[in-house]
Amino acid sequence: MKCDPTLYRGAPPSLAVKPRLLRHFLLPPLIILLTIGLGYAGYRISEHFSIRSLSENGERQLELHARTVESELSKYTYLPSLLELESSVSHLLADPNASNRVTVNQYLEGLNRRSRSRAIYVLDTTGRVVATSNWRDTDSYLGEDLSFRAYFQDAIRGQPGRFYGIGSTSGEPGYYLAHGLEEQGKIIGVAVIKVRLEALEERWQRARLEAYVSDENGIIILSSDPSRRLKAVRPLSAETKEQLARSLQYYWWPLNELEPLNREHLSEGVEKVTFAVNSEVITDQQQVSYLAQTRNLNDTPWDITLLTPLQDLRREAINQGMLVAVAFGLLAFLLIAWNERRKVIATRLAAREALQEANNQLERKIAERTTHLRASNERLKGQIRERRLAEDTLRHAQDELVQAGKLAAIGQMSTSIAHELNQPLAALRTLSGNTVRFLERGDLKVAAQNLSTINNLVDRMGRITANLRSFARRGDDQGQASLVKAVDAALQLLTGRLEESAVELHRDVQDVALKIDQTRLEQILVNLIGNALDAMQGQPSPPRLWLEGEFSEDKYRLHVRDNGPGIAPEARKHLFEPFFTTKPGEQGLGLGLTLSASLAAAAGGNLSVEFPAAGGATFVLLLPLVQPAKAEPL
Repeated sequence: MKCDPTLYRGAPPSLAVKPRLLRHFLLPPLIILLTIGLGYAGYRISEHFSIRSLSENGERQLELHARTVESELSKYTYLPSLLELESSVSHLLADPNASNRVTVNQYLEGLNRRSRSRAIYVLDTTGRVVATSNWRDTDSYLGEDLSFRAYFQDAIRGQPGRFYGIGSTSGEPGYYLAHGLEEQGKIIGVAVIKVRLEALEERWQRARLEAYVSDENGIIILSSDPSRRLKAVRPLSAETKEQLARSLQYYWWPLNELEPLNREHLSEGVEKVTFAVNSEVITDQQQVSYLAQTRNLNDTPWDITLLTPLQDLRREAINQGMLVAVAFGLLAFLLIAWNERRKVIATRLAAREALQEANNQLERKIAERTTHLRASNERLKGQIRERRLAEDTLRHAQDELVQAGKLAAIGQMSTSIAHELNQPLAALRTLSGNTVRFLERGDLKVAAQNLSTINNLVDRMGRITANLRSFARRGDDQGQASLVKAVDAALQLLTGRLEESAVELHRDVQDVALKIDQTRLEQILVNLIGNALDAMQGQPSPPRLWLEGEFSEDKYRLHVRDNGPGIAPEARKHLFEPFFTTKPGEQGLGLGLTLSASLAAAAGGNLSVEFPAAGGATFVLLLPLVQPAKAEPL
């Protein structure tokens, strides 16, 4: 009996349906699971590499700020030992009478003001304050018993005292440095300086930096966030709390613990911590995670911790994970579409080829653009070289113009200088002839007097020519000048004009060192004084000239004032323009004030003009000091 083969023809299509149904039911959940898994993996990988990059950047910032704190702590270490060199301190410790105490109080007050510390005081061997810089204040330390302080106990044993705490008198926090004062190998007292470190916190706050410094007890003593200050970063034992309360190191502060919600150790000195925002109910939106990096501060038992917020990093990692998930979902969709519809795949391949061609065209355009930018860069380099050459030429021309101004001033002074030299020459001729005749007569006493007079006249001529030669010398961009020497040299060069005009000179200047070349300062003064003399010519009232100086922070202000007719309002706005002059005829080139203002600006100062209500004109020369002025100690 034969079987009918037509009975089995429908079997293959029915079997082919099952794999398709399996794909339709199993593939979507599988793709969803893979999408979620890859998205989470992308999130974790992105977070890992972002934290590593953030950690490397944080290490550099931590090192920078740690060195800043170390520098701030170390710059006052020498100051307590300086009191060992002051004899009045040892006299007070040997004989604590009222006179010695007042002397040391005044010395400490001046030293504290100059060093910009919070307070400086001296303790005897019993720990009682015998002299202090704040002796005038109502909350003075004078007479306080500070023997319980750790820094005193270290210093009295000959060890350097380093201590951070809150003052028991003022309740003000500070960093204390103590040093035992020795005399003939024996400690006779202790010198203490108190320094405020709040400037570091203000710097951190301005830089929007989250950081704090914890001391050897784990107490936060400096923090960019005031709410974290004087909290413990690690649990304090009952014994430690009792010891701190007995020493009054932190006064009566409660010293609560700064306990994070979560802490994850990443590496040595690096942790990931999570803190709660102040709220009754803690939610994910009220938690802040940080990358905490800690480093020990050199020569101290303190640690500095840098907190870098991780919110942006996590948001970026989430975005990266979502991007990976979306990319995988899109890829899965494309694969399914390719498997289901081959024509679409062919179309997309064609589109990909078109995209590749567009990319090739874009690369060719980029190459052409790169060539164009390279040529533009070369042209720009050429322009920079030309500009530098032009600047060098301009600087050389300016130097020549300054020298021309000097020579012009010398030319204007030539008549008075010649007069100054002719008088001594005439006297030399007369005295030399008389000296020969007196020698022939044997009158040696009169001849010696004539020779002494001749010697004085020669010295006078030497000073005139030396000042003239120094004034004509080319100046330098760098250097320092003595104001008194410059004023003397300028007045010496203008002696003839001053005597001819019968000027009444009022001079009140200090002997200060200024950051400007000596010859350039002399040129400015010659220009200003010469202009004042020109302005006072021909006036009915007696001419008067004032040279007055005063300190202005780290600069010195010199006023050159005359009682001349002043300057017309329409000419005031053109005073510092080149080749502008109010002098009649060809008496001036119009370059004196321009060159003087340029020389003052090159030295870091300026030249301005004022018009007093009493009349005349005042030119104000402001120049930086080589060493800023300091207040005199009381």
